[in-house]
Amino acid sequence: MSQDIRDFLTPSCTLLGLGEPTHREPAFGHRRNDVFATLVRLGFRSIALETDRVAALAVDDFVRDGTGTLDDALRDGFSHGFGALEPNRELLARMRAYNATRPPGERLAFHGFDAPTENTTAPSPRTYLEYAARHFDIDLDSAEFGPDEQWDRPEAILDASRSIGDSDIATKLTVRADDLLDTLHARAPEASSRAAWRRAHTHLTAGIGLLRYHRQAARRVEESARISGLLATRGAIMARNLLDIREIEGDRGPTLVFAHNAHLQRIPSSMRVAGMAVGWWSAGAIADTVLGERYRVVLGAMRSDALDRASVDAADGVLYVDG
Repeated sequence: MSQDIRDFLTPSCTLLGLGEPTHREPAFGHRRNDVFATLVRLGFRSIALETDRVAALAVDDFVRDGTGTLDDALRDGFSHGFGALEPNRELLARMRAYNATRPPGERLAFHGFDAPTENTTAPSPRTYLEYAARHFDIDLDSAEFGPDEQWDRPEAILDASRSIGDSDIATKLTVRADDLLDTLHARAPEASSRAAWRRAHTHLTAGIGLLRYHRQAARRVEESARISGLLATRGAIMARNLLDIREIEGDRGPTLVFAHNAHLQRIPSSMRVAGMAVGWWSAGAIADTVLGERYRVVLGAMRSDALDRASVDAADGVLYVDG
């Protein structure tokens, strides 16, 4: 690492983004673990990774309270295959060891901040809405959702004409989800605990995000615009999750967020998909707009890489690693 992470911190920082240019180089994950250990000594009490926020609840249960095993947390608590990465195993083991000797209020927290989607699929919102409904003993008829397979298939994302996102089922479920969100807030004092309410809220907002993602998948527009819209929808979901995480962690200390550079940089993100140029505003760009000086971002790069000049100029710093 070319520079000390403390060189990039400011007194106002509550959310520090640390990016990596690729998910395929484990050196970035190992450096992240060391960076987080340094930040913990400076008062940081949470980390958020580019993984499904709902699934990550199982990881937080393990690192904070020792629920389940390390293998369970890696298998059930990560999306995108990230549970198989050695740096993530190391991170969880180090967090659990740290927390085992601390009182609950001082323990480190683990969060995911991504949507429960993969590159070419997005699941049904059923389990997420049902979880929230059970929180207040509200019955949801599974028939309202239709078969899960009609949602969770590549065609539903890759082909707008085969998507369920603009169907009568999806429209009715969007109204149901909005009503559930109102109920969740209106009846918050009835919740068994603040933690239980937050878990229900996390599930419900994940389900609402999936409905929005499927709706975007169904848009009959030029294909590059449709794909850009899907990426923008995911970016907005990630940003909302980060802001929610900061609300949860606000009185405990700052949060480190680790993800691909494209999800954290302040400038517009872009990529090529099937020969098409697509672009969107990332979660980091949105968080920067909302949080201002409270958001700082450090991009990661290999020493042999040439980062885009605009990305470097818009970042607070660059950390280089040897792969």
